[in-house]
Amino acid sequence: MSLMDLTQQPLANPVDVVERLASHHDWSFARSSQDEVTLVIAGDWCDYQVSFTWMSDIEALHLACAFEMKVPERRRADVLDLVTRINEQLWIGHFDVWSGEGLVMFRHALVLTGGVEASGAQCESLLGNALDACERYYQAFQFVLWAGKSAGEALDAVLFETAGRA
Repeated sequence: MSLMDLTQQPLANPVDVVERLASHHDWSFARSSQDEVTLVIAGDWCDYQVSFTWMSDIEALHLACAFEMKVPERRRADVLDLVTRINEQLWIGHFDVWSGEGLVMFRHALVLTGGVEASGAQCESLLGNALDACERYYQAFQFVLWAGKSAGEALDAVLFETAGRA
């Protein structure tokens, strides 16, 4: 008996769980296929386009959270430096720059091996972590792209924490 014989397919498509979550929160969404749904969620800095894709071949629910910020070729090295520095600080998920389109996005996946089903709480946590990371670092990307700051300067500016009360 192989390991493949022991695995089971999940009873529910995890994208269905995400769609119910979007409906519950009254978020705009579109189901582009049986295995993909895209949500539009307003953040403090911009609207985020979040795609959830069920990848049955690797049994993972993939999340890609993009925001409208194209990286011009002349700033690409600086943004990649920023992405590297940000990713060093993240415990889950990571930022990418898609080379073809120059789009910045946050990516993560929920592994559901062996027929494990996704819960609403898991999907909400996956989404919440993505949005938190995007909100936390959005301005750093802006500082590098539009203000000409270095990755270090941009991170220092956005990670500035105040202490005490005024």
